[in-house]
Amino acid sequence: MKKIRYVHLNLLLLLIPLINLLLFPTPSLAQDYGEDAEKKDTPPPGLARCNGVYMSYNSGGREKLYPRTKNVTAQAWSFKATAMIVNTGTEEVKGWEMFVGYRHREIIVSATGAVSSDGDFPYDASNGTTFIGSPNTDLKTSIETAGDYTQISTNIEITGTLFGGRGTATPLPRTIKLVNDGWECPAANSKGGTMQVCCKRNPKFKAKEKKKTKFMHNDSPLGRLDHWNLTWEWMRGEFIHSLRGAYSAEKNPSECLHSKAGQFYGDLDFSQVATCQKKPIIKDLPAERKDDKLLGKLPFCCKNGTLLPAHMDSSKSRAIFQLQVYKVPPDQNRTAFFPPQHWKIDGIVNPQYKCGTPIRVDPTGFPDPSGLQATTYAFASWQVVCNITKPKPKAARCCVSYSAFYNDSAIPCNTCACGCGDIDTDTCNANARPLLLPPDSLLVPFENRTLKAKVWARRKHMAVPKKLPCPDNCGISLNWHVNSDYADGWSARVTLFNWGANAVEDWFAAVDLGKAGLGYENVYSFNGTRVPPKNQTIFFQGVRGMNFLIGLTNGSNPARDPQVPGKMQSVISFKKHLGSLNIPRGDGFPKRVFFNGEECELPKYFPKKSYGERLSCIRFLPSILLVITTFLVIINDRF
Repeated sequence: MKKIRYVHLNLLLLLIPLINLLLFPTPSLAQDYGEDAEKKDTPPPGLARCNGVYMSYNSGGREKLYPRTKNVTAQAWSFKATAMIVNTGTEEVKGWEMFVGYRHREIIVSATGAVSSDGDFPYDASNGTTFIGSPNTDLKTSIETAGDYTQISTNIEITGTLFGGRGTATPLPRTIKLVNDGWECPAANSKGGTMQVCCKRNPKFKAKEKKKTKFMHNDSPLGRLDHWNLTWEWMRGEFIHSLRGAYSAEKNPSECLHSKAGQFYGDLDFSQVATCQKKPIIKDLPAERKDDKLLGKLPFCCKNGTLLPAHMDSSKSRAIFQLQVYKVPPDQNRTAFFPPQHWKIDGIVNPQYKCGTPIRVDPTGFPDPSGLQATTYAFASWQVVCNITKPKPKAARCCVSYSAFYNDSAIPCNTCACGCGDIDTDTCNANARPLLLPPDSLLVPFENRTLKAKVWARRKHMAVPKKLPCPDNCGISLNWHVNSDYADGWSARVTLFNWGANAVEDWFAAVDLGKAGLGYENVYSFNGTRVPPKNQTIFFQGVRGMNFLIGLTNGSNPARDPQVPGKMQSVISFKKHLGSLNIPRGDGFPKRVFFNGEECELPKYFPKKSYGERLSCIRFLPSILLVITTFLVIINDRF
């Protein structure tokens, strides 16, 4: 029977979102045996004379790649290199960072013993890259480890591609240096195929006082995930034996059988294993599994992948699940813990997040499972912080259209605002400006607007291109309509459209109006508040019982009438406490708009008074106004 080593891991997700990796003990099924002694290589030149942090970079051979070209600078070569970092001083180096200044358009394909802090492999390191330890993130001193090289040093085996150069020798980088705060490195010395440098502490450097590395909590008012998918990459052959509070999106026992785990655990029934994927995709359990004795029974689990900002619902602002992980040689020591890397998390119609590397934090404490007034601590905890990123052009998941009472044309969402990857651009222009529309056209799907857009263009004496603009392709859109403008105040009306098949529950939106937002007075059919500290962003969500934005439905006569989007609407009033506001010239239109945390793409221009004559503000979307009037009566009656 093979020796089995496994650990329990609890994973806690909180919205920034934050991912906390916790390791708990599990009884071992066999006795522990120590690591085999490693052979020590001859120390490289310069190591014995260094009192600080020694680093070296050794170039290996290279081979010419296809395609072969006579242009020397364009020829691609595969290369191998070895980098080393050794703590030869008297101070432990926490979170070491080694910068390698590549200069031949290098692409790093893989690296053992480290990862790039700049991105996943393969990574374009033309401007250099910074390696950080994985799994050995810290370098202890020789004194406290009795010279144990596995704890005071890291070797990085690098494989990649470069361009240019002659011969078979791999060219050296421009420089190598330690970029941790408080360290200084002279120019690196090069000889043959080796570059080396000795970095020392700056005695005049004063480190900023750091707070204890406790688990961070979420304070983001706009962070949100719906039907979250969490993934990471195991770096040392681990696999997930069982899960509680979540499940794996894919389960393929054959992956286990043909892996290193299948060879080592020959007697294990892999048909019962949760997943052997190197990059597993983890999903939250539905609410009905919350009390399942095998899969549920964990606090904060089983919400169908919903994570909300804490100010909306603190009970839905975190998620937790537990997994049992099996390890493979050489990590059979029970104290060998290595967090996975390359974390990613996403949802539907949610912000795009970019996750950092796992950071070791203080062991997390939990209430004792016995129910006694005691705290149980994890063996080790890591934290991964995932920050919201700004969508790239034509890559949003929601968009905004503009209209105003003083102009009878509506400005629709930008062409391909949410991408045109699935559109035949031979039939439409992905770069054309969208055609102006009569406001009621915003109520129908894009494919039903073409005739109305052409008729409207002829009526307004506007040119119609032969190749019409492509649709916006967004599942969610918002219309911002300037409703009125008076000497002491103004109002707007926001309409939410759901063009997807699925309803959106517990929705929220936020509108950044710059200085005009300071005059916010009330939103009448939603719950609304200003977002501190600037108080220029208005946050609103559906009132209780009205926070469900339904999906696309058929018209009254499906054979004749177009489909109808789910929609909700409210009027928002503002005071003009700032005399410099000019509503028609842009002050009355958002600077940024968010839906469920996702930043929506805005039109590139807004309605001007010169575009048309002043109209009654009742003309826009009359079918919804009747509902809004009813809401107003109900809300006013409450007060």
